[in-house]
Amino acid sequence: MSLRIPLLATLLCLSQAVCGAAPASDHGPAVRDNPGTPAGPGARFPRLVAAADGKLWMSWISPVDDGGHALRYAVLADNEWSSPIEIARGRNWFVNWADFPSVLPLRDGGAAAHWLVRSGKATYAYDVVVAVSEDGRAWPPPVRLHDDRSPTEHGFVTLFRDGDGAGAVWLDGRNMAGGGHENHGGGDAGAMTLRTGRVGRDGRVNDDRALDTRTCDCCQTGAAVTAAGPVVVYRDRSADEVRDIRIVSRREGAWGAPRPVAEDDWRIAACPVNGPAVAARDAIVAVAWFTAAADTPRVRVAFSDDAGSRFAQPVDLASGAVSGRVGIVLLDDGDAVVSWVATTRDGAEIRYRRVGPAGSPGEVATITRIDATRSAGFPQMALAGDRLVFAWTRPGPGAGLMTAAAPVPR
Repeated sequence: MSLRIPLLATLLCLSQAVCGAAPASDHGPAVRDNPGTPAGPGARFPRLVAAADGKLWMSWISPVDDGGHALRYAVLADNEWSSPIEIARGRNWFVNWADFPSVLPLRDGGAAAHWLVRSGKATYAYDVVVAVSEDGRAWPPPVRLHDDRSPTEHGFVTLFRDGDGAGAVWLDGRNMAGGGHENHGGGDAGAMTLRTGRVGRDGRVNDDRALDTRTCDCCQTGAAVTAAGPVVVYRDRSADEVRDIRIVSRREGAWGAPRPVAEDDWRIAACPVNGPAVAARDAIVAVAWFTAAADTPRVRVAFSDDAGSRFAQPVDLASGAVSGRVGIVLLDDGDAVVSWVATTRDGAEIRYRRVGPAGSPGEVATITRIDATRSAGFPQMALAGDRLVFAWTRPGPGAGLMTAAAPVPR
């Protein structure tokens, strides 16, 4: 862990503005409402995902009385949350601000979920487990997502719909020495890999395979399903420590070679803990990400109109006082809305902006102020009808989940 935070602090200090000298926001607050939260006190690290029927699912981690944690979720429909459903609980979970569980609605009322369980004494020795429910209410015991049993890091999972089951992509540390993050700075240690597999409705995992054998160590993955098949985005890591965004696609059942989304040429000697986000609709794919190439922190987006085979030149949506943690949704007309965390003199804000494939971004809007520390986690944004719904963690006294909603910007 020691390489994550000092490096990120150094990264955020590349400009005076990012280090806290930015003025208070001059972006007007969005016209918003509050759908409330179904989570109880102490809940944190939400994940939002839209179901095919337009309903919005939110999962989170809650503390439980025995000192452990529970994974729960609720569904937002007609601006009202359902009662929470508990998927699993345990005392040996790995709970982390940047690597957190998810729940994915499947066809015919089913659902898949993943969470993280410690596998050894090392700080970053943990496994990914998954479970599939036929009705989203009764959950069987989980199974390990990966076939590797080494006490190394396995996480940063994205689940995506794949037929009547779920596809999964994750970072896999089976080739890394030392059982954890201690070697994130490079050298001769084994590299983190990107792997994928498929989880059937029977809960069995198959088709486990590597997609990239050298990736950034602790940046979130992303996945979306196009008309031609699924695409996966992630932060790559070259031999000379360039950590740019790549995409890999599955066509007719076969995964192709990774390709660059853009050539930022961001050279950084350790993980920035800042993965990309992707959304797709038919053949349109939009990818958002954070970079600090050329000592300039930026939030960028790039569009593809051929299911991710080629991307147009990226569009810069924000620069300077930004710390990334991006989200993205794709609208019916092919435009995208991108969210990110911006830093101000007295904290941070969740901001968002609409942009089309031809560029010309719209006005920047602010949904809320948040805590500037990593305890706030990675804010979430999802599309629910004609509204954007946001969720984030409020740390400190009275800690818990917060939500807000705003109309899609025109």
